[in-house]
Amino acid sequence: MVVASLDGTITKASSDLIEEILEKDSPELKAVVLLLDTPGGSMDATFKIVESIERSRVPVIGYVYPDGGKAWSAGTYILLSTHVAAMAPHTIAGSCQPVSFSPTEGSKPISDPKTINALIAFLVERAKMHNRNETAARLFIQENLNVNSDEAKKLGVIEVLASSINELLAKVDGMSVKTTKGVETLRLSGARTVKWSPSLRVLFLRSISEPILAFLLFTIGIYALIFGFSTPGLGGEIVGAICLILGLVGLGLTGANTSALLLMGLGAVLLVAELLTPGFGIKGGGGLFCLILGSLLLFPHPWMVSPQWFEFFITAVIAVSVVLGGFFTFVIYKVVKARRMRPTMKQMLGEIAEAVDEIGPEKLGFVQYQGEYWKAKSDVSIKAGEKVAISAKEGPILIVHPYEKQKP
Repeated sequence: MVVASLDGTITKASSDLIEEILEKDSPELKAVVLLLDTPGGSMDATFKIVESIERSRVPVIGYVYPDGGKAWSAGTYILLSTHVAAMAPHTIAGSCQPVSFSPTEGSKPISDPKTINALIAFLVERAKMHNRNETAARLFIQENLNVNSDEAKKLGVIEVLASSINELLAKVDGMSVKTTKGVETLRLSGARTVKWSPSLRVLFLRSISEPILAFLLFTIGIYALIFGFSTPGLGGEIVGAICLILGLVGLGLTGANTSALLLMGLGAVLLVAELLTPGFGIKGGGGLFCLILGSLLLFPHPWMVSPQWFEFFITAVIAVSVVLGGFFTFVIYKVVKARRMRPTMKQMLGEIAEAVDEIGPEKLGFVQYQGEYWKAKSDVSIKAGEKVAISAKEGPILIVHPYEKQKP
């Protein structure tokens, strides 16, 4: 039997966690206990969790825990949708009126009759489905009713009042519940419990889905893009693009798969740009970071394919990653080696280089000398592609002149 914690704000990561658990096809999975301790969260994520529970072939027990915990708003929707509802002593459920948020008005309760009536019908139907108090379900939304564990048990909002998980399992033992597989009698007294460990994907989504962090990522991404496009060189644009994509995922405005593809595409572009320009800096590092994040967010669900094909696919993915990683490691090694073998000034004087950019008295540009890129300036105009001769060096900047003028 699996025990999973659904605490904190209910977000897209929460719904992914529930899907991850309930899609696990194992004959040893007899039931799932959801430990609820939440102030509420996203309506879309809540409906997705309810849908996953109702389609589950495994009984789901909702348990507001630990002592003093709460299942407000979204937590109450989830609790009333489980096959068995339970609460620990001194816990609270209720306060289900939805709220909206805007930057100008802040948090504001929704009183639109169309929305309220739809939510009431939804929650009342879940209570009716599991033979629970329909009037209380209606008042949770209409009047923001709150009930403690004793009141919830007395009113028929829940079936079980238990102070620990072991006590809960003993009390639900012998109960009959109906799942998509049919009516099933729970045999859980003394059952071995396993705490569910979320995947790296879910843990990462949970981190960036916290509303404050998601909003910060989104805001930083916008301003970093503005700063990056208003200043020369790459840097702000890369940071801004990554933060903006992560912020959109965290706010639930884009799906994880869509964002994964965007991140991987951005990573590929940055790595190609790194190969075409000198050094291994923010473009290369940002590209690898994007590819790793994209790979982490991609392919969230089991595939309807044969195990042999999926094993081949995983092997291919690993092989490609190893080859690409080895290639870029080799490139980095060569770049670092070249930097450590910079020629002395004496060797460079009089040597021939090629202008990469247009260079002039007031315009710095790059020249290529023996495979290296150097900043250079000249007292005359030099076009890109022209041969130049190195005559001096001022710090990291070379002084060059057109090659033809150096001929005797």
